[in-house]
Amino acid sequence: MKANVRIVLDSSAVILYFRGHDAARELLNQAEEIYLPLIVLGELYLGLERAEHKTRRRRELDELLALANVLHPNLQTAQLYAQFKAKLLAAGTPIPDNDTWIAALA
Repeated sequence: MKANVRIVLDSSAVILYFRGHDAARELLNQAEEIYLPLIVLGELYLGLERAEHKTRRRRELDELLALANVLHPNLQTAQLYAQFKAKLLAAGTPIPDNDTWIAALA
């Protein structure tokens, strides 16, 4: 029986899962709901375009997409992005834009 676990994945977590990392596989297997931000999906498709074994990587990504709900940005996401980014810049601790968008979606 799956635990009442809902997770939002970033690219690093997905890559660990694809590489067979035990903790990543266990977490995804326990998750009742899996969310994949559209930004992460773009990063994964970029990796797919550059992959050596495109057919296998495409199959892995398609299998994950069958399990995941894709999170799409909206106006609230844009507002949260701006708030997060402003705080990070003010604190002198900026992070990459894609990571800020992912945080806003999560």
